[in-house]
Amino acid sequence: MTNDTNLAAAEQNCAAAWHTLAPVMDLITPMALRVAATLRLADLIDDGVTGMAELAQRSGSDPDALGRMLRQLVVRGVFTEPEPDVFAVNELSALLRSDHPSGMRTWLDLDGFGGQMDLAFTGLLHTVRTGKPAWERVFGAPFWQHLDADPALHASFDATMSASPEYLTDAAGGYDWSDFRHVLDIGGGDASLLAEVLRARPWLRGTLVDLPDTVERGRQRLASEGLAERCELVGQSFFEPLPAGGDVYVLRGVVHDWDDDEAVAILRRCAEAAGESGRVLIVEAHGTSGDDPASFAEMNLRMLVLSGGRERTLDDYRELVARAGLRVTSTHVTPLDNVLIDCRPG
Repeated sequence: MTNDTNLAAAEQNCAAAWHTLAPVMDLITPMALRVAATLRLADLIDDGVTGMAELAQRSGSDPDALGRMLRQLVVRGVFTEPEPDVFAVNELSALLRSDHPSGMRTWLDLDGFGGQMDLAFTGLLHTVRTGKPAWERVFGAPFWQHLDADPALHASFDATMSASPEYLTDAAGGYDWSDFRHVLDIGGGDASLLAEVLRARPWLRGTLVDLPDTVERGRQRLASEGLAERCELVGQSFFEPLPAGGDVYVLRGVVHDWDDDEAVAILRRCAEAAGESGRVLIVEAHGTSGDDPASFAEMNLRMLVLSGGRERTLDDYRELVARAGLRVTSTHVTPLDNVLIDCRPG
């Protein structure tokens, strides 16, 4: 084999390697997509702001830099450029509109929680080396402390958690509330789930338990939906003793935010408050049922990077629940993969 042949083979192997890894190594396009979402470019273009000069002016951008970024997205199939310096929304970029029901712009907005959550992954090396969350390394404070110190970011967190209302409807509809009169939403954020439960069940009254600033946002939501008179709001940590005597204590997307010891502490508080006759309902998703390994793996890593939490299998939850003095009486997976774990005193 000649040197020229060896060189050609080496070049071919190198090109093949880059072609193979390119789909999973590109950071340019994902960041460009997030910047486009943050600048609301799909909204502006669909509203008729299509020329580069006006688009840059309306989005507060440098025209040359904006053009370079948009052309990167165009060659990736996001947006089109039907004529020089004129852009249009296509099927992919339409997903970035603020009014799209998927809420994807909210998740990608770098000024909000969704984008900040992704930026935390710039500290992934720290997490892998130490086993500790990257959030503190990247943003200078632990996750929950950072949110509490930034009301706008915390509000964005609440909005992101309720950005897909169909999942709230799915979770609320997956449980039989008919035997209850009083439901407590523990760590319930802006009361999005509690409002969904109460809206269709006029016999129920509710209590929202979360930190004081968050509870105030919940108050506003409940008032806007005419539900305030049926709800009590309690501004406190769920690591403190909870209001006692409720029929069911709901933890939606809460337990996976914490490591095992802290998760058990939260469940114990719920068990203490529920007493002998109450129930504790854990609502989780993202592969908890075992049907979606890819979603489970992604969210498991994400929770570690953000707050030191973790995803868990149903068997993992049974162990946690037992440590908290409870027992799992039933599990149910909804059509949208919400996993409902019903627990009673053990």
